[in-house]
Parts: sequence; C-alpha cells; structure tokens
Amino acid sequence: MSSRREQKKKKRIFVVSGLTAAAVLAGGVFLWSQLPKQTQITAVSSSDGVSSSVEKIEYKGNQYKYNDHLSNFLFLGIDTRDPVSSYSTQFDAGQADAVFLVSMDRVTEQLNALVIPRDTIAEIEVFNPSGKSMGHTKDHINIQYAFGDGKENSCQLMKTAVSELLGGIPIEKYCAVNMDGIPLLAEAVDGIPVTVPDNSLAQKDPAFTEGAQVTLTAENTEMFVRYRDISQSGSAIVRQERQKVFMKAFAEKAQQKAAQDASFVVDIYEQLQPYMVTNMGNDLFARLLSASAGSTMEAQTIPGEAAEGKSFDEYHVKEEELTALLIEMFYEKIQ
Repeated sequence: MSSRREQKKKKRIFVVSGLTAAAVLAGGVFLWSQLPKQTQITAVSSSDGVSSSVEKIEYKGNQYKYNDHLSNFLFLGIDTRDPVSSYSTQFDAGQADAVFLVSMDRVTEQLNALVIPRDTIAEIEVFNPSGKSMGHTKDHINIQYAFGDGKENSCQLMKTAVSELLGGIPIEKYCAVNMDGIPLLAEAVDGIPVTVPDNSLAQKDPAFTEGAQVTLTAENTEMFVRYRDISQSGSAIVRQERQKVFMKAFAEKAQQKAAQDASFVVDIYEQLQPYMVTNMGNDLFARLLSASAGSTMEAQTIPGEAAEGKSFDEYHVKEEELTALLIEMFYEKIQ
C-alpha cells in the first residue's frame, strides 16, 4: 500500500502534468522585495539616471558593482525519460530534480557552483490549461519547469525563476538533461569512482555505505544521483549531497578523458543530444571542462532551512545569508 506522502506526491504530479503549454515568465526581482529592510540590496542609479538591478548596488552602507567578467550557466536534471523531440506540452515536461548554477570568471576561468534545492519555495509563474498566465505565486521552484513544454520554454521559465531568486543576476545559458541521459555520462568516462558521503543509500544497496569506494556505471549512476526515500522528510537535501559528489567526480574523470582524446567533448555532446535541451555549443562545454581542471570549485547550497510542509517538503531561504553570499560570489566592492 502506498504511503500517505507517496499518494500526495502522485496527486501533485498529476495536477501539474494536467496543465498545457505555457508562455515565458515575466520579469521582476522577487528576492529584493522580500529581504529585511536592513539587509535589502538596493539598486543605485547610474550616471545616465537608469537604475540597474545587477550593475551597482548598495549593501550595509557599501557600494558594489556586478562583476561583468562572469558568465552564469544553469544546469538542470529533469525527471522525465525518452528523447526530448517527443515532448510538446506540459504533459511531457516533468520537473527539475536537480538545479545547479555554475558561474565562470572569463578572465581567471575560476568556477563557482551554487546548488538550489528542488524544494526551494520561490516566486514562480502559474498558467491555466490554455496557456494564459494566472500571475505569480510562491511554490516549489522545481515545478516551474513543468509549466513549459519540456524543451526551450521550460528552460527559459526556470532561468527566469532562478535569476529572480538570486537577486536578478543574469543567466546566459542553460542545459537540461533527462534521466535517460544519466547512464550515458557514466559510460562516456568508463565509470566514475566516488566515495559514498552518507548512508542514505545503504538500505537500498548495502554496497553504498558511508565511506565506501564505489564505481558508478550505467547500471547504478541513476540510483546514486536520484534515489531518495520520499517517506523521510528532507530526503531531497540528503540526496543533493550525493549529486555534489557525482558532479565533482564526473568532472575529474571527464578531464582525464578529454586530455587523452580531443574529440571527447564533441562525442559526449552528440550522445546526450536526444535527451538534452541546451543553448550551449560543445565549444562552451569544452571551455567549462578546461576551466574546471584549474579551478578550486566547491559547490555551495543557497542558505536555508528544510521543513516538512502540509503536503511536501519545503526549503525556505535565509534571505539575509543569501544576500551576503550573492555579494561574495557575484559582486565587487567599489573603492
């Protein structure tokens, strides 16, 4: 018999997937309007009198400018299968199970990664079955993807929602990969060695006990990055730690393969193409991979607290702490 949480989840998925095609999200900077007054980031007008949310800002009495050497890329893991070409409506779209923002300094090629938990309560735009916008509401950020077409529209919706959550920072490119693409990643690098970070998989497979050295293959990679016990509150946050481990280990193995084979990036790009939606070319993937080799990148999770909601787990952002993190990652102090 299904647990009560499983029944609720099935009901939620049915409701979301029952909606039809959507339009692109409207703009706005939700985070700033919600921050406590004493810590709110305030836009400062430029010399021509035009205010910019990401050029010059004031925070705790100091002025900062956005680091325009940065390029920001949104990576999404989607809970659907089959080739993307078969998608057309919200019935097909699915939800964003994993949400990562990777920021690259184009001068230093230093990378920073920010993890947005799938259950983060954020501002999203809702559409009726005919595709008409019903306005904005606060809900789980992962379902914003479900209001699109499972392709470019869904990615644009997520790009806008994440940008708004992060104070309006620009996001240039996106890449969404569905579940059928996950085994291909492991195959492409001939297995991914990882150290299991916790015991969240031990009951599912005793080989995955905390501290164990395991090689991820086409057969077990999806379990490692996706499995969670939905009867346990906060299970998505626990799973997120495995996703961080996977991301770092895959990058290291991919660097080795690229050093041995100049065609590696092109080959894996072509293999993923049927299960991927992206506006990034393989040349950009190659540059990110090269940058990751010389970077000290460690993925940070946006500050917040996990809580059990009435029907689903929720992650509530600690806005003051997030503001400080955004300043650190994306801005430079004006002397």
